[in-house]
Amino acid sequence: MSTPATLPDQPVRHDSHLWLHLPTLPEAFASLLRTIVVALFLLTFVLQPLLIPSESMEHTLLVGDFLLFNKQEYAPAGTIGRWLMPYRDVERGDIIVFHHPDPPLLVKRVVGLPGDHLRIEGGRVFVNGTVLNEPYATFEPAPPDPFRDNFPAQIYTDPQIDPEWWLQMQSQTTNGELVVPAGHYFVLGDNRNHSKDSRYWGFVPRQAIVARPLVIYFSLTRPSTTDVQATALPPGDDRLGLDRLIPEKLAGFARWKRIFHVVH
Repeated sequence: MSTPATLPDQPVRHDSHLWLHLPTLPEAFASLLRTIVVALFLLTFVLQPLLIPSESMEHTLLVGDFLLFNKQEYAPAGTIGRWLMPYRDVERGDIIVFHHPDPPLLVKRVVGLPGDHLRIEGGRVFVNGTVLNEPYATFEPAPPDPFRDNFPAQIYTDPQIDPEWWLQMQSQTTNGELVVPAGHYFVLGDNRNHSKDSRYWGFVPRQAIVARPLVIYFSLTRPSTTDVQATALPPGDDRLGLDRLIPEKLAGFARWKRIFHVVH
């Protein structure tokens, strides 16, 4: 009777000790290409926390909003990266980020283009004889100000006006209208009664404009000087109201609904 043949011992496979896969040349090139694309994106969209500090652009932008902005849209010809994002010139109604002496960066809305004849009557903006349609403008309560609401003025009535701008304004006013010079823009805050803008310090040169806001990527709940005091909440079930303390703090830490809100 023959003895059945036995198979040689098979090596035991340990899946936990498999060698890592080294990328092939095409895979390495694809990974490098993705890294370059991400780097170009970060260079194009400035991710520094540009925080809105004041109420001058309410209710388009609120105190505590953080903006992601496109610094290539208004870039001059020949700028590296212009091929990645579409370029266009500044248009009426655009919200722009621009250099300013104090503070170093400001955010306002363009209402006057080079060559425009502009005036303000009773808070309404007239451009080239036609009233401007401004659904974004708000007029929160404020004391009367003839200079702010009727522009350009003939009498120096507000100590916040830059004296040099006052002299320049007089020389560039024709028939009661301010003429915007070539290469300059006239800007206003959306919160018209609480904004220091071109009415007070003058035009924005084209070379000072650096970006256009795109999206609010985060928004902290911050008070504004024009906020109406909120009505006190009713008491909770327990005597100290501690049952709602933590949820309220978490919910009130940020304006969650404004995150990823597109800026117009």
